[in-house]
Amino acid sequence: MNQNISNFLLCGSAGWCMEIFWTGLHSLFTGQKTLTGKTSLLMFPIYGCAAVIAPLSVKLSSFPFFYRGILYTAGFYLVEFISGSFLKQFGMCPWDYSGVPLQCHGVIRLDYAPLWFTAGLIFEKILMKSS
Repeated sequence: MNQNISNFLLCGSAGWCMEIFWTGLHSLFTGQKTLTGKTSLLMFPIYGCAAVIAPLSVKLSSFPFFYRGILYTAGFYLVEFISGSFLKQFGMCPWDYSGVPLQCHGVIRLDYAPLWFTAGLIFEKILMKSS
């Protein structure tokens, strides 16, 4: 299978797993003892976009992890903003941050920066091991 397609599928699957873990953990903090996690089929291609980290990580390998994490965070915010804004136009956006502080147009949350920073470095590790 083509490495780009393989990376896309890997990132889509890993993203789903991370989101289910995160939403399950969040449900614990909101008092739901079932730890129910959830995601949307629409999230798979959005997470799959993280496959661009594979060629980027080669070029950024000499950068300290902090700078790489910042770049990945910016990229995640860009993809989240574009995809969220697009899906919102059709009433299909699976997330809505409208009622949360530090949000932008209901599609990105600035307080999630540490999560995107960590997720970017996790995707980097996953993609490095798959190549």
